[in-house]
Amino acid sequence: MKTFLQYNPTKLYFGQGQIKQLSNSLNKHINILLVYGGGSIKRNGVYNDVMNQLKQLKATVFELAGVEPNPRLSTVRKGVEICKNENIDFILAVGGGSVIDCTKAISAGAKHDGDAWDLIKGIAPIEAALPFGTVLTLAATGSEMNNVSVITNWETKDKLGWSSPHVFPVFSILDPTYTFSVPLDQTVYGIVDSMSHALEYYFHRTENTPVIDGFIESLLRTAVATGPKLIEDLHSFQHRETMMYLSTTAFNGLLASGTDGGDWATHRIEHAISAIYDIPHGGGLAILFPNWLEHVLEEDPSRVKKLAVNVFGISAEGKDDMEVAKEGAKALREFWNSLGAPSRLADYKIDDKDLDAMVEKTFIKPGVGTYKEMNDESVRDILNRSL
Repeated sequence: MKTFLQYNPTKLYFGQGQIKQLSNSLNKHINILLVYGGGSIKRNGVYNDVMNQLKQLKATVFELAGVEPNPRLSTVRKGVEICKNENIDFILAVGGGSVIDCTKAISAGAKHDGDAWDLIKGIAPIEAALPFGTVLTLAATGSEMNNVSVITNWETKDKLGWSSPHVFPVFSILDPTYTFSVPLDQTVYGIVDSMSHALEYYFHRTENTPVIDGFIESLLRTAVATGPKLIEDLHSFQHRETMMYLSTTAFNGLLASGTDGGDWATHRIEHAISAIYDIPHGGGLAILFPNWLEHVLEEDPSRVKKLAVNVFGISAEGKDDMEVAKEGAKALREFWNSLGAPSRLADYKIDDKDLDAMVEKTFIKPGVGTYKEMNDESVRDILNRSL
């Protein structure tokens, strides 16, 4: 294991009815910006639950609606402008990871004199951020309990991940019933995204990590057991509850403890694709990750073999490592496909027309891949497998 610091200041309220914690958590704030997406929270009753809590505070509430599934810089800039003009002292994100990611960028941009894109690109340092909290309505990204965000600049077709210790949520409220209205396709994408986070932590090069490896394998086995049941019963409190906590745990920093942090090349490649085509993040990961596994196992099958045996229960008896590893990569693809996830970029009508641009945008920030360092040829191979 490596030496490490484990830190996460987010206060998590988990379970049915935890929205009652909102008014007490906000009792010192008088100017609040409420950020949400396309309006589903008004149809499913979450908006009313939130507003009933906010009315108890007698605070002034401003609203920023319409956050995109791949949140855009233009929306971040709108939020920053509201914060500065209205002296906002707290932001409340109500939605899924896109809404929370957008809120993180707004919170940092509101304390910066220049453009928020400079913070996201790393040109300017993030020295402070407005405090914010979240009410989660989609189990997928884990953004409700981490300091990571992804923002798309649609004008330049760039999609960048970034992080800062200043953008941990102060609190997050997770009520599984708030995910009952999530449609089938978004539920599938959420399962894929959650599993992808765990998988990317799993592919590290650090020795003597049985505890963390065991945590990750347990999460993945739970997702494999629970995912199909949830797909069959979208209103199951038990299965929604399991996937909601699994999703949060998969990306709150715990799974990086004592390791080199894992390999996030698949996320970088997906960001490059969705920056151009604006496809669902979970859909892109479902296509790419099995192909990334097939690419890396050709050089070193050991870790993929371990995944095959310990997560998918594939027998290694009478087989060499390469054979077992290939069965593991195939098992992941077949599992995601069984849920209804896409398997080829062609499912989104994407061909090789922009292949060069996707390769280039993968390296918009240097350093892609740690389990296996990527170069142009590696990324091109994974994309070609994915067409």
